[in-house]
Amino acid sequence: MTTIVTFMRIHAVPPSAALSDPGRERRESEPGVPLRCCLRKSLPGEPVWLFRYSPPFGKGPYAEVGPVFTHVDCPAAPSLDRLPVELLNNPRILRSYNAAGQIVDGAVVEPGSFDRTIEELFNDPSIESLQVRSLSHGCFHFGITRA
Repeated sequence: MTTIVTFMRIHAVPPSAALSDPGRERRESEPGVPLRCCLRKSLPGEPVWLFRYSPPFGKGPYAEVGPVFTHVDCPAAPSLDRLPVELLNNPRILRSYNAAGQIVDGAVVEPGSFDRTIEELFNDPSIESLQVRSLSHGCFHFGITRA
C-alpha cells in the first residue's frame, strides 16, 4: 500500500545525474538494490548505474556525497505525492534541513511511522526539506519538501 500525503513532495534522483560522475559504473544486473529514480528495488537483469551523488538539500559543510543506484533508462517516474512503501520497509533516518541547508534535526523512523514523523518535522516552520537515508549505511534514498 502507498500512502498519499498532501503536504509534501517527493524528490527522486534522475538517471541523468549519473552522467555528471566520470567514475560511474554500469551494472547489467544488480537485483534488490534501492533505485533512486523510480523509488523501488531493482529486478534481475535491469541495467543500473552506480554513482556518486550529492543531494541538493544539504549545503556548505552539510553537503554530502555518497553512492546511489538508478536505472540506466528508468521505465517509470515515481509518484511525487506518495511515500514509496517498497523503500520504507526498514527503519530509516530522516534528516531535516533549513533554508540555509543546515541540519536542524534527525530521527530514526520505524516502518509505519513515516507519515506521522514527517508531519511532526514539518510542523517546525524552519524546516524546508528532509532526506530519507539508510539506517545501516547512511545512503541517501530520496528527498521530501513541502508541497
